[in-house]
Amino acid sequence: MRETVNIDFPFHFDTRGRTASVGTDQHVRDMIEQLLFTNHGERVNRPDFGSGLMKLIFAPNSPELASALQFTIQASLQQWLGDIIDVVDLDVTAEQSSLRIVIQYVVRRTNEIQTTVFTRTG
Repeated sequence: MRETVNIDFPFHFDTRGRTASVGTDQHVRDMIEQLLFTNHGERVNRPDFGSGLMKLIFAPNSPELASALQFTIQASLQQWLGDIIDVVDLDVTAEQSSLRIVIQYVVRRTNEIQTTVFTRTG
């Protein structure tokens, strides 16, 4: 059986001049990052792909914004990555001028629990 090669995101070359690759855990995290920071309509043939986060990143920060984002991110994760991960916990918090997203998930293939954090400041 052939081993799967996961291309690193963002695309770059490794020290040997080859396409950089990563392990499964990092690849899943990269997929989550791409989903979060892609705007709807940005992908050809997948106009619904994305979470809408980037359109709201410069909106006035508030607990209401964090709640709305939590709902839309949860739906996007389920729709686009539901066959790869199970979201255990998702927390979106608005802290002054920054937005913090903490996602705890189980990688279905390995049944390992992972936690990843994304923080953006406006």
